[in-house]
This record gives sequence, structure tokens and C-alpha cells, in this order.
Amino acid sequence: MSTDKKKVDPLKSFVAGGTAGAIEGIITYPFEFAKTRLQLIDKSSKSSRNPLTLIYNVGKTQGVGALYVGCPAFVVGNTVKASVRFLGFDYIKSLLADKNGKLSGPRGVIAGLGAGLLESVIAVTPFEAIKTALIDDKQSKAPKYQNGLISGSFKLCKDMGFKGIYAGLVPVSLRQASNQAVRLGSYNAIKTMIQQTTNTPANQPLSSIATFAVGSFAGIITVYTTMPIDTVKTRMQALGADKLYSSTLNCFVKIFKEEGLSTFWKGATPRLGRLVLSGGIVFTIYEKMLVVLG
Repeated sequence: MSTDKKKVDPLKSFVAGGTAGAIEGIITYPFEFAKTRLQLIDKSSKSSRNPLTLIYNVGKTQGVGALYVGCPAFVVGNTVKASVRFLGFDYIKSLLADKNGKLSGPRGVIAGLGAGLLESVIAVTPFEAIKTALIDDKQSKAPKYQNGLISGSFKLCKDMGFKGIYAGLVPVSLRQASNQAVRLGSYNAIKTMIQQTTNTPANQPLSSIATFAVGSFAGIITVYTTMPIDTVKTRMQALGADKLYSSTLNCFVKIFKEEGLSTFWKGATPRLGRLVLSGGIVFTIYEKMLVVLG
């Protein structure tokens, strides 16, 4: 991402971010599917907690298509999310950068925090709610929303209503704000450090390999620091969650008391796999798209 205040183009940030989000969403969705399924598994279930075993068993018994249940909603949401994220981050970053176009570590975190809050309200909450509910519905004994990718999603939205789709707004906002504060903040800090070490101009992108490596490392940091919030977010967006949890705090407390601290990191492995790939893919495509767009 450019750190030159004069060269932040909102339209280019939006297009480049959307393209990166769409491609990343399609490539990494099976990991997202496995993570969500693991977070929804009841503690009394004897199903395997190994994400690769889960992916293999679902693909073998239900077909590869089953691994992409909820994918259209996820990809559309990911496209809008990435567009809004990079647009917001670049804009906020341009406001906080010094006269030389450079951004300090704390200001990078603030820019990421703002971008995360923006994307959570506009894109993440509604599309994550649809994806989670579709995955939850798929594993029920009598699925109601699997009759077509589009028609099933529309029926689900109609039944959930506006309130249901935005039921997880608080945990989603917490997750996205912390996600992007950590992810974009660490990415910007590591990228700046490399540029200073190699005497690379602030407005010049790193090589594809370096960008992928930095983005992947930022993904690793993000996973383990924000996993508890992600688990609560998934539980709050499951079908019937309104009958189990009265609030986000109640969900945190209930999971901790009834299932233990380690439950908050259930699904961390597939999420790690997705975010490491995601970080590398998204930042690399984003930087290259900015070059293509001039």
C-alpha cells in the first residue's frame, strides 16, 4: 500500500482491494468452511477436530461442492470488505501520515482500527451472518436453505430479517477492528522497516515475494491475537443463537464457564491456514493491481 499522501487514489484503492478480496475468498474458502464448522461443533460431538480430516470427510461424503456452502455470500462480502478496507485504510493513513508521507506504528494501528470498523458495518456482519447460517443449516438434520445458491440465501435473509443479519454486529466489529488494527498495523510496520533497511522509497511497493511473506506473517500475528473474538462472533451468528446468548459478553462468559478457555481457539488451525494464504494473496494482488491501474 502506498504511504505517499499525494498518490492515494480512492477509486484505485477500492478496485484493487475488491479484486484482491474476490480472488482470495475463492481460493481460501475451504479453510473458512472448516473453521466455521469446528466452531459450531458441540463439545459432546465425537466428530474429528482436525480441520484437514473435516475437509476430507465432507468432500468424500457430501461432495466437493459441500465445502463451498455459503461461499457466494462470503466472496461477495469479501470483495466489498476488501474494497472498503483498503479504501478506508489508505484514506485514514493519508490523514495521519507525516509531511514525508510516512506513518508511525501507532498511527498505522489506528488507521487499521478505523478500516476494520468501517468494513464490519458495511460488509462483514451481514455476509458473515449469511455464510455462518448456511453452514450451520447444512449440518442440521433437516436443512431449509440448501435449495440453490441464490434462492436459499434469499430465503434465509427473509427468515432472519434485518435484526437477525446484524445480530453479530458487536462481536464482528470487535473482531474486524482488532483484526485490521493488528493485520494492517503490523503489515505497515514490517513493510516500513524493510523499506528503511533497503533504502526503498516509501511509495514504491516491495517485491511480490517480500509482499507475500510480510502479508503472511501479519496473518499469523492476527490469528492468535483475535481468535477468541472470532469464536464468539461465529457462535452469535449461528442459527438459534438468540435463544442461547443474551449478549456478546454473555456468550464470552458462557463459553468460558461451560467449555473452557481452549474453546476460544477452536478452529485456529484452519483460520491460520486461510489468513496466512489470505495475507499473502490479498496484499500481493492489491499492490500489483495498484501498479496495473497506474
